[in-house]
Amino acid sequence: MHMREVKGLLSAHGGMNISRGCTHGCIYCDSRSKCYQIEHDFEDVEIKSNAPALLEAALRKRRKKQMIGTGAMSDPYLPIPENLANIRACLEIINRYGFGLAIQTKSDLILRDLDLLLSINEKAKCVVEITLTTFDENLCKILEPNVCGTKRRFEVLKILRDNGIKTVVWFCPFLPFINDTEENMRGLLDYCTEAKVHGIVCFGIGLTLREGDREYYYAKLDKHFPGMKKKYQQKYGLSYELPSDNHDKLMKLLHETCERHNILCGTDPVFEYMWTFEEKKGRQIELF
Repeated sequence: MHMREVKGLLSAHGGMNISRGCTHGCIYCDSRSKCYQIEHDFEDVEIKSNAPALLEAALRKRRKKQMIGTGAMSDPYLPIPENLANIRACLEIINRYGFGLAIQTKSDLILRDLDLLLSINEKAKCVVEITLTTFDENLCKILEPNVCGTKRRFEVLKILRDNGIKTVVWFCPFLPFINDTEENMRGLLDYCTEAKVHGIVCFGIGLTLREGDREYYYAKLDKHFPGMKKKYQQKYGLSYELPSDNHDKLMKLLHETCERHNILCGTDPVFEYMWTFEEKKGRQIELF
């Protein structure tokens, strides 16, 4: 871990990342790709030391409240004290200024800040996004080795449900020949329906690979799935998109289940929901 002061944090759309790099060790992580120009070792997480100050300065200037999103490139709940202090401080600022929050994580550490999530949700809207990829816990520990397993994330979803916080689940990626099975999809969907998630994001059954990410992924295939790299190379070559042969069948199962259980599905409607700011009526926001 190392600290760095940065010049900017919040995009015009309301997105931010408070760190660069990750310690979760997910074998498929797109954020490792060279196009993102992370010059340090990926596991040597760069903490943006002035993130809270930059966020407060930005929110103070914004004339119109909006949703603030974080977690797209780097999980905000990496188990690093400086990182956890930063995300707590940022949530306090979002809460103080009455903005909404859409926060994405794989970690149960988010429950540490449940009090702030509840407060944000009372004033505006808080949406917690949890990634689920693999129902089988043993396989999950191979694909996502340094973060809590899927069953624990399911428990987090239920806790958030019981506290009135809406959740969205990310179904991605489904790795060809590894977790792109009907059994896996049904297990994850059972979790989602029991937890009464509000929406599911799924870009398709498969994954993407590009320079930086591809080399790391193939090294992990060699370690955990001997012979699988050759199978990938023969089928996909150097393609960016690696669609599963089970795409149509599994997407049909996903959409039918979501329709039956009234779960918002499809990237456009789910993203529209997450990024639509909703201020609760009759709330007086104290800024100072």
